[in-house]
Amino acid sequence: MQLKFASYNIHKAVGIDRRQDPDRIITVLRELDADVIALQEADMRFGQRVSVLPRALLDDTPWEPVPVAKRRQSIGWHGNALLVRRSMQWVAAGALELPTLEPRGAAMAELVLDGCRLRVIGMHLDLSGFRRRDQIRSILSHLEKHDDQRATVLMGDFNQWGLRSGAMGEFAKGWQMLAPGASYPARRPIARLDRIVVSDSCRVIDGGVHHSALAAQASDHLPIWTTLKLPKK
Repeated sequence: MQLKFASYNIHKAVGIDRRQDPDRIITVLRELDADVIALQEADMRFGQRVSVLPRALLDDTPWEPVPVAKRRQSIGWHGNALLVRRSMQWVAAGALELPTLEPRGAAMAELVLDGCRLRVIGMHLDLSGFRRRDQIRSILSHLEKHDDQRATVLMGDFNQWGLRSGAMGEFAKGWQMLAPGASYPARRPIARLDRIVVSDSCRVIDGGVHHSALAAQASDHLPIWTTLKLPKK
């Protein structure tokens, strides 16, 4: 079983031209053509936390949002949303609280596809290294409580500059840390803030940063992706 995973901080659909354009984001997602997508900054931050990607737009795509939102007009939790292909079956979904002084969270889904059981968590971690470390510990602690050995993929904007230093040191034996390339800022990327971390049971086939003329305009981040071969259980 091979699946393509992607992570994309869509910056509330506001591009580098300071124009909010959800259609542009949808087009970039179609260019990516991933099976599972973690979005960051997918909802407005205040008020009703309205999704910046109208559901009518998403209804015309191959993906549906996993139901992690706690507000009717949102598609995510503190801006973190998960999109999965409509052919995929999700069996559990929920929002995870992360320790922080400002609103932060993570979105989780458990999927089953052709005998493969998979857990995916999308996240947007803190600017503070100390807070990032606490947030990663919190996520790993949650996973330890559900130690069923299923393949696990963690994706998002880690806000981490060093490849393996700092908070990334929390990922010990059993994890593969992927930083496919510089993804921020979109026009001239120099930082690998966007990461994917996968359990050792997954085999990494390929990965990279999605560069296109539209992706360089649509958000301040470029999307990242990886193709994984997953174990059947």
